[in-house]
Amino acid sequence: MRSVRAPRRLALLAVLLSACALADAAVLKAHFYRHSCPAAEAVVRDIVLARVAADPANALPARLLRLFFHDCFVRGCDASVLLDSAAGDNAAAAEKDAAPNKSLGGFDVVDTAKAVLEAVCPGVVSCADVVALAARDAISFQFGRELWEVQLGRRDGVESRAAEALAEIPSPSANFTALEAGFASKGLDVKDLVILSGAHTIGVGHCNLFSSRLFSSSSTTGAGAAAPLRAACGSPSNNATAVAMDPGSPARFDAHYYVNLKLGRGLFSSDAALLSDPRAAGMIHALTREDYFLREFKGAVRKMGRVGVLTGAQGEIRRNCRVVNS
Repeated sequence: MRSVRAPRRLALLAVLLSACALADAAVLKAHFYRHSCPAAEAVVRDIVLARVAADPANALPARLLRLFFHDCFVRGCDASVLLDSAAGDNAAAAEKDAAPNKSLGGFDVVDTAKAVLEAVCPGVVSCADVVALAARDAISFQFGRELWEVQLGRRDGVESRAAEALAEIPSPSANFTALEAGFASKGLDVKDLVILSGAHTIGVGHCNLFSSRLFSSSSTTGAGAAAPLRAACGSPSNNATAVAMDPGSPARFDAHYYVNLKLGRGLFSSDAALLSDPRAAGMIHALTREDYFLREFKGAVRKMGRVGVLTGAQGEIRRNCRVVNS
């Protein structure tokens, strides 16, 4: 009986948390800075698009989107992932120094945008909103249009703990039960899980995060994909080599991730886990259509962007995204 009730409890938890998140995020709105800093969105957009255009490896869209995800999954979308660890022997490490965040990138782009905004509109635009805008603008670059509207009005958190990042960020080795529970704790449901996993259509994964699957006798990686990955990685402990998460179109934000998934070629255990649950697996075929995936992703990423936000008098507007105001 426990196994039957558990999914129902998770579903109820997700509904309750989603309702709380929606209430907390009620003041988020499009063009929040229309009067207080009219140039805010244009400043972030121009800086991000220029940096993406100048990036020959086209790695920045994936980095900025991942930065947004990792921020929202710990303490909500409050830019706590941007804070540097405090100095001192007794100081707790910040989120960015946790193992899951060691390979994050895009901090310099956020810093640049924030510095310009502070010159134009001091103390007005939050770092959390810069992260949300930068992710959207970087992904939108290839399309020449904004893929989704970003609701704004977040404020910045004043705490950041590596231990929380280690506990809260979904592991690439997680099974479906752990993934569903982790997403439900943020007010996100199975559909959100499946759609947001589609972000693995761009970017790279380091070998040590998935190669144990390749060298296991019970490997679930598709035979056609396993051999070249084994050759690239060499050993399960290789943490220096990274490979494309979507080898068919690694630099394009598209629906090819789901094509790979249907063929059993998901890179991480957490990708393959989506096939182990009938609800999740039943969504994958439709998501191989790019127009449908992009439409659904728009809704899911906006929902994620409302997780645990600080608004009103909560938190602060950091002057420097790396440190709390003194």
